[in-house]
Amino acid sequence: MADKSGSSAGTVGRVTAPASPNAVRNVVLVGHTGAGKTTLVESLLVATGTIPRAGRVEDGTTVSDYEDIEHRQHRSVALSLCPLEYEGVKINLLDTPGYADFVGDLRAGLRAADAALFVVSAADGVDGSTRMIWDECASIGMPRAIVITKLDQARADFDEMVLICRRVFGDPDSDTVLPLYLPLHGEDEGVAGLMGLLTQRVYDYSSGTRVSLDPDPEHLPLIEDARNRLIEAIIAESEDESLMDRYLSGERIDVDTLIGDLETAVARGSFHPVLAVAPGGLGTIELLEGIVRACPAPPEHEVLPVTTPDGKPRDPLTCDPEGPLAAEVIKTTSDPYVGRISLVRVFSGTLRPDMTVHVSGHGMADRGHEDHDLDERIGAMSVPLGKQQRSLNRGIAGDIVAIAKLTRAETGDTISDKDDPLLMEPWMMPDPLLPVAIRAHSKADEDKLSQSLARLVAEDPTLRLEHNTDTHQLVLWCMGEAHVEVLLDRLRSRYGVAVDAVAHRVSLRETFAEKASGRGRHVKQSGGHGQFAICEIDVEPLPGGSGFEFVDKVFGGSVPRNFIPSVEKGVRAQMDKGVAAGYPMVDLRVTLTDGKAHSVDSSDMAFQMAGALALREAAASTRIHLLEPVSEVRVTVSDEYVGGVLSDLSSRRGRVVGTEPIGSGRTLIRAEVPEIEISRYAIDLRSISHGTGQFARTYCRHDPMPPQLAAKVTADTQA
Repeated sequence: MADKSGSSAGTVGRVTAPASPNAVRNVVLVGHTGAGKTTLVESLLVATGTIPRAGRVEDGTTVSDYEDIEHRQHRSVALSLCPLEYEGVKINLLDTPGYADFVGDLRAGLRAADAALFVVSAADGVDGSTRMIWDECASIGMPRAIVITKLDQARADFDEMVLICRRVFGDPDSDTVLPLYLPLHGEDEGVAGLMGLLTQRVYDYSSGTRVSLDPDPEHLPLIEDARNRLIEAIIAESEDESLMDRYLSGERIDVDTLIGDLETAVARGSFHPVLAVAPGGLGTIELLEGIVRACPAPPEHEVLPVTTPDGKPRDPLTCDPEGPLAAEVIKTTSDPYVGRISLVRVFSGTLRPDMTVHVSGHGMADRGHEDHDLDERIGAMSVPLGKQQRSLNRGIAGDIVAIAKLTRAETGDTISDKDDPLLMEPWMMPDPLLPVAIRAHSKADEDKLSQSLARLVAEDPTLRLEHNTDTHQLVLWCMGEAHVEVLLDRLRSRYGVAVDAVAHRVSLRETFAEKASGRGRHVKQSGGHGQFAICEIDVEPLPGGSGFEFVDKVFGGSVPRNFIPSVEKGVRAQMDKGVAAGYPMVDLRVTLTDGKAHSVDSSDMAFQMAGALALREAAASTRIHLLEPVSEVRVTVSDEYVGGVLSDLSSRRGRVVGTEPIGSGRTLIRAEVPEIEISRYAIDLRSISHGTGQFARTYCRHDPMPPQLAAKVTADTQA
């Protein structure tokens, strides 16, 4: 266990810069929308004197709301850092959005933190998405604790909620989820205080301030039963193997020893304490004490693996302020007046203002993120609190700071010494699967759109920008409807760009349903040299994925050899334009069988025109198939929703190719589904599975579209 002592130096507002990594705690708050994360953060800031009253700093701005849309919708849509100080320890609270659309900010918070607080409403319980995040944290060994909020509401039941948390989060065969405090009810049946199980003290908040008291005699049996169970669970994780025997033999274990073993159990991820908070500050001091004494300090975690930018392995790093510089951009925001601000977690070394650093990026070309490897000079450093930035003179290993004027760095990039460039392993980010086609509202908006979208992409690694060459649409691939709303609001309010959402078009294809022949005649005479070209072709469909073949079977020189490539060029040009609904044609063999030329009036352009006309005539004499893209869809969902998902896939013309259990009460479903049927599947699956479903898709092939749908698409195109 790391030494938790640490002095502070360099006051920053009401928060001091840590003197060592051991005087830092990085904690991410996780929970569904409405669980009370932001309210809890504000209560902790008030309790430590960081802000004078809930939700406000000195200038009257809000603490953790950054955007106008958050005020309108009363929900967080972005990761925010709220630092505070307690008992000489700087606590970096990372408040994450609870809505699934903003999973990128959630992943950023998990990446930057050393422990997670799962915030659960006593009135609402645990939803499926929160359970999925718990499992994700478990897979990476993230230490976790649980905070139960809203104990003042009528439907709140602390004991029942603890049982639910034990069932959902814990190990059914052991006591891995237990409370550290029990609520003390007052005369009006409201929560008036807390009973500490380890300290055996009552903390009474009924007067508006925290008063420590001896428990009443009627409380002792309740405290004793819960305390014995808690102690046994804690010392089961102790490194002192004799401790359990000493406890069972009746020896009294001192509180400091128990707290030390509690920290060990939490750091290992094998025990998850439950705490409680309520309005009026009840439980905030107990929670702060729990964070400082039970959550691990940064040196207790291994630093993520690093390589050189070209992929060569490097020796493992430690959380040492004197070590090689290794930091990561976990959040990027842009302001039209202030410029770009990067929220950075320092894993090793020390950052200082105005130093020149190296910025390395993994690059995600498919999402519009360039791969870069360059030097930049950082600007001012600060501690953010709401919209305020409070000056800072350094950022040591283990701390999280804000840096101005990193003009090229993007979310997920590595910052290192310019003479010793490093690259940290990338973090897992889900694919955005909801397409939204947009266009500029006016010419003035069009001029500013490209630069504004580039800034959005730099800020948000879950956003993918696509310029579809088939449909000529500008498409934003997003995580869900709320994500779309926030992105469009940012374009409008932050960058002054108005856009209109238009119907998203899937990249269809056309092909011949059967063999056909066509004759192209391009003959014009308008004085001087005329235009003369005639060609005859046979067209036949090829198997899917075969592409295009052009065959020359001209005999006797009816089409001069130098004009045969011109015919092919004209055919290809017409294929690109399509012949029925304006979509490119694929999988054809075109055979040039005959034609005519003129010694003076024939030309390359004339035979190109004749080739295109011949293909159009052939198409007019036969049936044309519209081909739609089909994707392999892989859905993972809780077992109880498998039936609903299968039924929904069938309604989308999907063909299920297999299902298999993957453990933890979840099933993998594999199906082939036309892409036109799953444009909004990211939204619909969330509804069907109550937030527990996830899916990925991969393009398989193009298949013929049903005639009735093809006819509708063609009619809409020609309208």
